[in-house]
Amino acid sequence: MDKNTITGFILIAIVLIGFSWWQQPSAEQIEAQRKQDSIAVVAREKAEKERKAAEAAKKNEEAKAREDSTAAFFQALNGTAQDVVLKNEKVVLTLSTKGGTVKKAVLKDFKNHEGKNEVTLFDEKDQQLKFMLAGKETNIISSELYFTPTNLTDSTVTMTADAGNGRQLVLDWLLGHDYMLHMKMQAVGMEGMFAPNYSQMDIEWTDQARQQERGFNFENQRSSLTYHLTEGGTDYLNEMKEAVDKPVEETIDWVAFKNQYFSAVMIAKDNFAQNSLMTSLPLKKETHYLKQYGAKLKTAFDPKGQKPSEFEFYYGPNDFRLLQKVEKQSTFGKDLQMERLVYLGWPLIRIINRWFTIYVFDWLTKFGLNMGIVLILITLLLKVITFPLVKKSYMSSAKMRVLKPKFDEATKQFDKPEDQMQKQQAMMQMYSQYGVSPLGGCLPALIQMPIWIAMFNYVPNAIQLRGESFLWMKDLSTYDPIISWGKDIWMIGDHLSLTCILFCVANLLYSWLTMRQQKDQMVGQQADQLKMMQWMMYLMPVMFFFMFNEYSSGLNFYYFISLFFSAAIMWTLRKTTNDEKLLAILEAKYEENKKNPKKQSGMAAKLEAMQKRAAELEKQRQNGYKK
Repeated sequence: MDKNTITGFILIAIVLIGFSWWQQPSAEQIEAQRKQDSIAVVAREKAEKERKAAEAAKKNEEAKAREDSTAAFFQALNGTAQDVVLKNEKVVLTLSTKGGTVKKAVLKDFKNHEGKNEVTLFDEKDQQLKFMLAGKETNIISSELYFTPTNLTDSTVTMTADAGNGRQLVLDWLLGHDYMLHMKMQAVGMEGMFAPNYSQMDIEWTDQARQQERGFNFENQRSSLTYHLTEGGTDYLNEMKEAVDKPVEETIDWVAFKNQYFSAVMIAKDNFAQNSLMTSLPLKKETHYLKQYGAKLKTAFDPKGQKPSEFEFYYGPNDFRLLQKVEKQSTFGKDLQMERLVYLGWPLIRIINRWFTIYVFDWLTKFGLNMGIVLILITLLLKVITFPLVKKSYMSSAKMRVLKPKFDEATKQFDKPEDQMQKQQAMMQMYSQYGVSPLGGCLPALIQMPIWIAMFNYVPNAIQLRGESFLWMKDLSTYDPIISWGKDIWMIGDHLSLTCILFCVANLLYSWLTMRQQKDQMVGQQADQLKMMQWMMYLMPVMFFFMFNEYSSGLNFYYFISLFFSAAIMWTLRKTTNDEKLLAILEAKYEENKKNPKKQSGMAAKLEAMQKRAAELEKQRQNGYKK
């Protein structure tokens, strides 16, 4: 750093120090500023005191307004809870004067899983229902009000919460002759308590669904919060997943807290508004409760009282025909589709159950038959209906079986791996000449599968089987243990079900019989593929054991007798089929087709075309390698 630079820095420092000293205020100026700051502090303190005083005054005014508003229902906020009972031959409903709603529902015509001659659907510990009205100053919550009962009979009661000065909240209840309960909520003289545009109330409904059946896991898988869309169709929350305040974007008619065989349903005449919030939480086995349900809803409310808010409640069994009948008792004029509470399966399967299975069950139960006998008879009926197709399929397999030696002889020159395409073409040619189809033997499985799936969906939801005994099975709606233990074992549970074991053994034997029949008709590479497939077929009964050990004995019994009859039909057809005569018929067909050759049609033609195309591609590939 040179001398000029140092001199420059010194001069700059002198200028800055001198300017700062020159700008420093005098003692008089400092004193004047201090007084001015003190005045500002006092002004701020005064303003803060005035603000706090204004806030306190506002709070006092709001508190007074709340007191005045609360005083409107002061009488209704104090009282002693009393029980009011509505009853008929089907149900006993207990209402509480605190809240004015149903706190307990008992169904008379059913036994619980402990053998008691009634089913308690819920009580005050399990279920709560409250209507919430947003007033100008405070909320009015029905569950906090004490109502006075009047007009009390076995089927009617009027609950009135008196606010004084002619202001009332009135709930009129009417029990029908079975499971339908009607309710009207009406405000009297309350319009001044609400905003001029107030038109909707809030509803909160919660429930812990009790375990009603012996098989906790099986029942839990068939218990769900279900709701009906105003424009048609039902939906539900996944039975095994947690859902908290899940919004429903569409308007809905009703919400159901559904068990496997019983439901509590709430229906609104004016619909529940969009964006209702639904909750379903699966609970643990040791609680003896299946789900924690919840619904947060909105619907119409008229503060002037000119139009009441109307609701209907259904507390009863999930019986398809009964639900159709009870729905007709509704005064709302809606297509509620309450029978959808009985799940019948996917659309195609639902059609089978809706228009066949239910009608057959209805017809057979009219004779007063035991439900075990009904299951046997419906199995026989299904076997009779499907027998022509099953026989045709079996005969197709039998033709393949008697022709197998000829197929083996005709295709033995195509033993090399590269000759497999030619072998398949030769076999397809022979199929055409003898008039047989290699796919005909698949038909029994295709026929039986929709029926099996239909029964899989119908039997566990058929309340007619609940509590029905047959042979060693004490209850066809739940499992039949031959041995039980106190703790769950992974994938097995706490028992071994006899009908499940019988079903799995029958399935194993039927698989062995089927595989043996198919083995007799397979040629070349098909036989090798069958060896790999048969192990999968033998493993399926083992897998079914772990799946069906918790399932109802009625379903397992149906599958067992279905397999038994299928095996019996197959054995009978095998014994009554003369292979020599069948071969002679096929030979005659072969000679006829030699004289009058005709083109392939249908699936056989498509298979042949695909094989020819594959052969051409293989030939082109080999020619490409040679070049």
